[in-house]
Amino acid sequence: KPLRHRRAELMAARLKRCVVRRRDGPEQHGVAASCLRELRDKACGVLAIDKAREPITLVLAEDGTIVDDEDYFLCLPSNTKFVALAKDEKWPGKSLDSGTSWLSDSVDEVDSAAEKWKQLARQLKDDLSNIILMSEEDLQVLIDVPCSDLAEELAQSETKIRVLQDTLQQVLDRREEERQSRQLLELYLEALKTEDSILSKVAEPQAAPKKEMDVVDTGTSSTDSSATTALSDQVLAALKEKPAPELCLDSQDLELVLKEDAAALASALGWEQQKAGAVQAACERELSRRLSQVQALHSLRSTSKGKKARPWGDWPGAKRRK
Repeated sequence: KPLRHRRAELMAARLKRCVVRRRDGPEQHGVAASCLRELRDKACGVLAIDKAREPITLVLAEDGTIVDDEDYFLCLPSNTKFVALAKDEKWPGKSLDSGTSWLSDSVDEVDSAAEKWKQLARQLKDDLSNIILMSEEDLQVLIDVPCSDLAEELAQSETKIRVLQDTLQQVLDRREEERQSRQLLELYLEALKTEDSILSKVAEPQAAPKKEMDVVDTGTSSTDSSATTALSDQVLAALKEKPAPELCLDSQDLELVLKEDAAALASALGWEQQKAGAVQAACERELSRRLSQVQALHSLRSTSKGKKARPWGDWPGAKRRK
């Protein structure tokens, strides 16, 4: 399929089904959103929240956890229930009945970082091919979880979880090997350019010294503080500091990078537009590669029609490489 069709399919696959309602209202609405901002906008629409009462705050209906982090939202499972709190409203907690009465005065905050691995584990429980779409940071989080804890969360034996963690480590290792290979290739090409430059200078006859020209700073290479971008500081830092950043980002972040205007991205990073365009092209290739892998796995599963699905048996075991 053309890349634009595959990208459209990936975006549809990344849409998260959510359920939203007001604090004091039992009426619930189902919405689909790809990011936290989109969910807020749709919630204001379906719940008829007045503009004067925005911005709203989204909390988990289960325990009142405030959801204001994009990564945490992406880790939540489908059909998560949210309560939309208008401006100046507070979530007082919920009763132990059906959830339509709100009684308690406060609720303990949940450390989203500590719970992140559980959310990632639920993604794997839904579909193991989500491994391909995860960032390197997410892969490492699951690798570092004690085997017994992960086994309990996924309701699997520790033997199968060890196989899973070995697979996660292999995916992480392959990305690092690919990064190192690219760095070596870049160093080799740079060395060739330097050698050609030296040889060309030696071959040139002595030329009359040129007059120095005044250099005018047009400011095109500096970072434009007024540039706006939808990318988080974490993604911008990865693009600017990481070698082969497309390998460490998850597929959702790759899609966001592709959506950015090349000029705005270059300004936000303090780069030339050509360099920003090259990074976007690398992100597009990586996104296409991951999507092709996911589609290949789904195609293999479809050939097993009529058989009982055994997703945990599809991943071969291998010893983790140190």
